[in-house]
Amino acid sequence: MLFNSFHFLLFFPIVTAIYFIIPHKYRWLWLLLASCSFYMFFKAVYILILFFTIIIDYFAGIYIEQAGKMIDKKRLLLVSIIANVLVLAIFKYFNFLNDNVTGILSWAGYRNPIPALSILLPIGLSFHTFQAMSYTIEVYRGNQKAERKFGIYALYVMFFPQLVAGPIERPQNMLPQFYERHIFNPVDVAEGLKRILIGLFKKVVVADRLAIYVNSVYGNYEQHGSLSLITATIFFSIQIYCDFSGYSGIAIGTARVLGFRLMENFNRPYFAKSISEFWSKWHISLSTWFKDYVYIPLGG
Repeated sequence: MLFNSFHFLLFFPIVTAIYFIIPHKYRWLWLLLASCSFYMFFKAVYILILFFTIIIDYFAGIYIEQAGKMIDKKRLLLVSIIANVLVLAIFKYFNFLNDNVTGILSWAGYRNPIPALSILLPIGLSFHTFQAMSYTIEVYRGNQKAERKFGIYALYVMFFPQLVAGPIERPQNMLPQFYERHIFNPVDVAEGLKRILIGLFKKVVVADRLAIYVNSVYGNYEQHGSLSLITATIFFSIQIYCDFSGYSGIAIGTARVLGFRLMENFNRPYFAKSISEFWSKWHISLSTWFKDYVYIPLGG
Protein backbone atom coordinates (compact mmCIF):
# COMPACT_ATOMS: atom_id res chain seq x y z
CA MET A 1 0.00 0.00 0.00
CA LEU A 2 1.33 3.42 -0.94
CA PHE A 3 0.67 6.69 0.85
CA ASN A 4 -0.57 8.34 -2.33
CA SER A 5 -3.20 5.69 -3.01
CA PHE A 6 -6.95 5.55 -2.56
CA HIS A 7 -6.55 2.50 -0.34
CA PHE A 8 -4.44 4.45 2.16
CA LEU A 9 -7.03 7.23 2.12
CA LEU A 10 -9.50 4.69 3.51
CA PHE A 11 -7.02 2.72 5.61
CA PHE A 12 -5.54 5.51 7.71
CA PRO A 13 -8.74 7.14 9.08
CA ILE A 14 -10.10 3.73 10.08
CA VAL A 15 -6.85 2.75 11.80
CA THR A 16 -6.69 6.11 13.60
CA ALA A 17 -10.30 6.06 14.78
CA ILE A 18 -10.09 2.54 16.19
CA TYR A 19 -6.67 3.25 17.72
CA PHE A 20 -8.04 6.05 19.90
CA ILE A 21 -11.27 4.20 20.73
CA ILE A 22 -9.83 0.94 22.04
CA PRO A 23 -8.15 0.63 25.48
CA HIS A 24 -4.48 1.51 25.72
CA LYS A 25 -3.37 -2.06 26.47
CA TYR A 26 -4.64 -3.27 23.09
CA ARG A 27 -3.34 -0.41 20.96
CA TRP A 28 0.03 -1.97 20.21
CA LEU A 29 -1.76 -5.06 18.92
CA TRP A 30 -4.05 -2.98 16.74
CA LEU A 31 -1.09 -1.11 15.27
CA LEU A 32 0.70 -4.40 14.63
CA LEU A 33 -2.33 -5.85 12.84
CA ALA A 34 -2.70 -2.64 10.84
CA SER A 35 0.98 -2.72 9.92
CA CYS A 36 0.72 -6.35 8.83
CA SER A 37 -2.28 -5.48 6.65
CA PHE A 38 -0.41 -2.49 5.22
CA TYR A 39 2.57 -4.68 4.35
CA MET A 40 0.55 -7.63 3.03
CA PHE A 41 -1.37 -5.38 0.65
CA PHE A 42 1.74 -5.39 -1.56
CA LYS A 43 2.43 -9.14 -1.57
CA ALA A 44 1.03 -11.12 1.33
CA VAL A 45 3.52 -13.99 1.29
CA TYR A 46 6.45 -11.63 1.83
CA ILE A 47 5.37 -11.09 5.40
CA LEU A 48 6.80 -14.55 6.14
CA ILE A 49 10.23 -13.28 5.09
CA LEU A 50 9.82 -10.21 7.26
CA PHE A 51 8.84 -12.29 10.28
CA PHE A 52 11.78 -14.61 9.61
CA THR A 53 14.20 -11.76 10.30
CA ILE A 54 12.03 -10.35 13.09
CA ILE A 55 12.14 -13.67 14.96
CA ILE A 56 15.91 -13.99 14.51
CA ASP A 57 16.57 -10.43 15.67
CA TYR A 58 14.15 -10.70 18.60
CA PHE A 59 15.90 -13.73 20.06
CA ALA A 60 19.33 -12.42 19.08
CA GLY A 61 18.69 -9.29 21.14
CA ILE A 62 17.69 -11.29 24.21
CA TYR A 63 20.58 -13.73 23.94
CA ILE A 64 23.09 -10.93 23.29
CA GLU A 65 21.96 -9.24 26.49
CA GLN A 66 22.16 -12.49 28.46
CA ALA A 67 25.49 -13.66 27.05
CA GLY A 68 28.31 -13.42 29.55
CA LYS A 69 31.24 -13.47 27.16
CA MET A 70 31.93 -10.80 24.56
CA ILE A 71 32.79 -13.44 21.96
CA ASP A 72 29.31 -14.94 22.37
CA LYS A 73 27.72 -11.52 22.00
CA LYS A 74 29.68 -10.95 18.80
CA ARG A 75 28.64 -14.30 17.36
CA LEU A 76 24.98 -13.63 18.08
CA LEU A 77 25.22 -10.17 16.56
CA LEU A 78 26.88 -11.68 13.49
CA VAL A 79 24.01 -14.16 13.08
CA SER A 80 21.53 -11.28 13.19
CA ILE A 81 23.47 -9.16 10.71
CA ILE A 82 24.03 -12.05 8.28
CA ALA A 83 20.32 -12.95 8.30
CA ASN A 84 19.31 -9.37 7.53
CA VAL A 85 22.00 -8.74 4.93
CA LEU A 86 21.28 -12.08 3.24
CA VAL A 87 17.61 -11.21 2.75
CA LEU A 88 18.56 -7.75 1.50
CA ALA A 89 21.18 -9.17 -0.87
CA ILE A 90 18.89 -11.80 -2.37
CA PHE A 91 15.95 -9.54 -3.04
CA LYS A 92 17.68 -6.28 -3.88
CA TYR A 93 21.11 -7.05 -5.27
CA PHE A 94 21.20 -10.64 -6.54
CA ASN A 95 19.81 -9.90 -10.02
CA PHE A 96 21.96 -6.79 -10.32
CA LEU A 97 25.13 -8.73 -9.56
CA ASN A 98 24.01 -11.68 -11.66
CA ASP A 99 23.37 -9.43 -14.67
CA ASN A 100 26.88 -8.02 -14.35
CA VAL A 101 28.36 -11.51 -14.15
CA THR A 102 26.31 -12.50 -17.21
CA GLY A 103 27.67 -9.51 -19.12
CA ILE A 104 31.27 -10.28 -18.20
CA LEU A 105 30.94 -13.97 -19.06
CA SER A 106 29.17 -13.13 -22.32
CA TRP A 107 31.99 -10.77 -23.28
CA ALA A 108 34.46 -13.57 -22.57
CA GLY A 109 32.43 -16.03 -24.64
CA TYR A 110 30.88 -17.96 -21.78
CA ARG A 111 27.32 -18.46 -20.59
CA ASN A 112 26.18 -17.75 -17.05
CA PRO A 113 24.49 -20.93 -15.74
CA ILE A 114 22.76 -19.04 -12.91
CA PRO A 115 19.36 -17.67 -13.98
CA ALA A 116 17.94 -14.38 -12.77
CA LEU A 117 15.41 -14.55 -9.95
CA SER A 118 11.87 -13.66 -10.94
CA ILE A 119 10.93 -11.89 -7.72
CA LEU A 120 9.47 -8.56 -6.70
CA LEU A 121 11.34 -6.30 -4.32
CA PRO A 122 9.51 -6.16 -0.96
CA ILE A 123 8.42 -2.65 -0.04
CA GLY A 124 10.70 -0.76 2.31
CA LEU A 125 13.17 -3.66 2.47
CA SER A 126 16.26 -1.53 3.05
CA PHE A 127 14.57 0.68 5.62
CA HIS A 128 13.16 -1.99 7.92
CA THR A 129 16.34 -4.05 7.50
CA PHE A 130 18.51 -1.15 8.68
CA GLN A 131 16.11 -0.40 11.52
CA ALA A 132 16.20 -4.03 12.66
CA MET A 133 20.00 -4.08 12.52
CA SER A 134 20.21 -0.90 14.58
CA TYR A 135 18.30 -2.69 17.34
CA THR A 136 20.66 -5.65 17.71
CA ILE A 137 23.71 -3.40 17.36
CA GLU A 138 22.45 -1.08 20.11
CA VAL A 139 21.68 -4.06 22.36
CA TYR A 140 25.19 -5.38 21.68
CA ARG A 141 26.68 -2.00 22.57
CA GLY A 142 24.68 -1.88 25.78
CA ASN A 143 22.75 1.22 24.75
CA GLN A 144 19.39 -0.55 24.55
CA LYS A 145 17.70 -3.15 26.72
CA ALA A 146 16.49 -6.18 24.81
CA GLU A 147 12.75 -5.99 24.17
CA ARG A 148 11.00 -8.90 25.87
CA LYS A 149 7.59 -8.47 24.26
CA PHE A 150 7.74 -10.02 20.81
CA GLY A 151 4.75 -8.05 19.53
CA ILE A 152 6.29 -4.73 20.54
CA TYR A 153 9.55 -5.60 18.81
CA ALA A 154 7.67 -6.71 15.68
CA LEU A 155 5.81 -3.39 15.73
CA TYR A 156 9.12 -1.54 16.04
CA VAL A 157 10.22 -3.10 12.75
CA MET A 158 6.85 -2.97 10.98
CA PHE A 159 5.29 0.31 12.17
CA PHE A 160 3.40 1.22 9.02
CA PRO A 161 4.04 4.99 8.82
CA GLN A 162 7.77 4.42 8.35
CA LEU A 163 7.64 1.02 6.66
CA VAL A 164 7.84 2.24 3.05
CA ALA A 165 10.57 4.88 3.12
CA GLY A 166 11.65 5.57 6.68
CA PRO A 167 12.75 7.55 8.59
CA ILE A 168 15.01 4.83 9.98
CA GLU A 169 14.52 5.15 13.72
CA ARG A 170 16.68 3.99 16.60
CA PRO A 171 15.21 1.67 19.25
CA GLN A 172 15.92 4.22 21.99
CA ASN A 173 13.42 6.58 20.38
CA MET A 174 10.73 4.24 19.08
CA LEU A 175 10.38 1.38 21.56
CA PRO A 176 9.45 3.58 24.56
CA GLN A 177 6.77 5.31 22.48
CA PHE A 178 4.88 2.05 22.00
CA TYR A 179 4.37 1.90 25.77
CA GLU A 180 3.21 5.51 26.11
CA ARG A 181 -0.47 6.31 26.55
CA HIS A 182 -1.34 8.50 23.59
CA ILE A 183 -4.45 10.62 23.85
CA PHE A 184 -6.30 12.23 20.97
CA ASN A 185 -4.54 15.57 20.68
CA PRO A 186 -6.03 18.11 18.23
CA VAL A 187 -2.67 19.87 18.00
CA ASP A 188 -0.91 16.66 16.98
CA VAL A 189 -3.69 15.83 14.53
CA ALA A 190 -3.56 19.28 12.93
CA GLU A 191 0.23 19.25 12.69
CA GLY A 192 0.21 15.69 11.38
CA LEU A 193 -2.40 16.41 8.72
CA LYS A 194 -0.45 19.49 7.64
CA ARG A 195 2.69 17.38 7.19
CA ILE A 196 0.69 14.78 5.26
CA LEU A 197 -0.79 17.38 2.91
CA ILE A 198 2.58 19.03 2.29
CA GLY A 199 4.11 15.62 1.67
CA LEU A 200 1.36 14.66 -0.77
CA PHE A 201 1.81 17.96 -2.59
CA LYS A 202 5.54 17.32 -2.94
CA LYS A 203 5.02 13.75 -4.10
CA VAL A 204 1.91 13.93 -6.29
CA VAL A 205 1.89 17.49 -7.59
CA VAL A 206 5.61 18.18 -7.91
CA ALA A 207 7.62 14.94 -8.10
CA ASP A 208 5.19 12.88 -10.17
CA ARG A 209 4.57 15.73 -12.62
CA LEU A 210 8.26 16.50 -13.09
CA ALA A 211 8.91 12.79 -13.61
CA ILE A 212 6.85 12.88 -16.80
CA TYR A 213 9.18 15.42 -18.41
CA VAL A 214 12.36 13.92 -16.94
CA ASN A 215 11.52 10.41 -18.13
CA SER A 216 10.60 11.63 -21.60
CA VAL A 217 13.95 13.41 -21.98
CA TYR A 218 16.18 10.80 -20.34
CA GLY A 219 14.37 8.00 -22.16
CA ASN A 220 15.21 9.53 -25.53
CA TYR A 221 18.15 11.79 -24.78
CA GLU A 222 19.66 11.49 -28.28
CA GLN A 223 16.75 13.50 -29.67
CA HIS A 224 17.10 16.38 -27.21
CA GLY A 225 19.40 19.37 -27.17
CA SER A 226 21.61 20.61 -24.35
CA LEU A 227 18.96 22.97 -22.98
CA SER A 228 16.43 20.15 -22.62
CA LEU A 229 19.01 17.91 -20.96
CA ILE A 230 20.04 20.63 -18.51
CA THR A 231 16.40 21.39 -17.73
CA ALA A 232 15.65 17.69 -17.21
CA THR A 233 18.63 17.37 -14.87
CA ILE A 234 17.48 20.34 -12.79
CA PHE A 235 13.95 18.97 -12.73
CA PHE A 236 15.28 15.55 -11.70
CA SER A 237 17.08 17.05 -8.71
CA ILE A 238 13.81 18.66 -7.63
CA GLN A 239 11.86 15.49 -8.39
CA ILE A 240 14.03 13.18 -6.31
CA TYR A 241 14.03 15.60 -3.38
CA CYS A 242 10.25 16.05 -3.43
CA ASP A 243 9.77 12.31 -3.84
CA PHE A 244 11.89 11.32 -0.85
CA SER A 245 11.08 14.26 1.41
CA GLY A 246 7.40 14.06 0.47
CA TYR A 247 7.19 10.43 1.54
CA SER A 248 9.14 11.16 4.72
CA GLY A 249 6.81 14.05 5.49
CA ILE A 250 3.75 11.84 5.05
CA ALA A 251 5.32 9.24 7.34
CA ILE A 252 6.13 11.82 10.01
CA GLY A 253 2.65 13.33 9.73
CA THR A 254 0.90 9.96 9.86
CA ALA A 255 2.80 8.99 12.99
CA ARG A 256 2.15 12.43 14.53
CA VAL A 257 -1.62 12.03 14.16
CA LEU A 258 -1.32 8.83 16.19
CA GLY A 259 0.81 10.60 18.80
CA PHE A 260 4.23 9.32 17.75
CA ARG A 261 7.31 11.43 17.03
CA LEU A 262 9.59 10.43 14.18
CA MET A 263 12.89 12.13 13.41
CA GLU A 264 13.13 14.71 10.65
CA ASN A 265 14.67 13.25 7.53
CA PHE A 266 15.40 16.28 5.33
CA ASN A 267 16.57 19.75 6.29
CA ARG A 268 16.74 21.89 3.14
CA PRO A 269 19.73 19.99 1.70
CA TYR A 270 19.96 22.08 -1.48
CA PHE A 271 20.78 25.11 0.65
CA ALA A 272 23.87 23.38 2.04
CA LYS A 273 27.18 25.20 1.56
CA SER A 274 29.32 22.08 1.21
CA ILE A 275 29.08 18.41 0.24
CA SER A 276 29.46 17.28 3.84
CA GLU A 277 26.73 19.66 4.97
CA PHE A 278 24.52 18.42 2.13
CA TRP A 279 24.79 14.82 3.33
CA SER A 280 24.05 15.92 6.88
CA LYS A 281 20.75 17.35 5.62
CA TRP A 282 19.77 14.73 3.01
CA HIS A 283 17.97 11.58 4.21
CA ILE A 284 19.32 12.24 7.68
CA SER A 285 18.21 8.94 9.20
CA LEU A 286 20.03 6.95 6.51
CA SER A 287 23.22 9.02 6.51
CA THR A 288 23.46 8.94 10.32
CA TRP A 289 22.82 5.18 10.25
CA PHE A 290 25.82 4.63 8.00
CA LYS A 291 27.90 7.06 10.04
CA ASP A 292 27.11 5.37 13.37
CA TYR A 293 27.15 1.74 12.27
CA VAL A 294 29.59 1.63 9.34
CA TYR A 295 31.81 4.70 9.03
CA ILE A 296 32.76 5.25 12.69
CA PRO A 297 33.22 1.53 13.55
CA LEU A 298 35.58 1.26 10.57
CA GLY A 299 37.71 4.06 11.99
CA GLY A 300 36.10 7.08 10.35
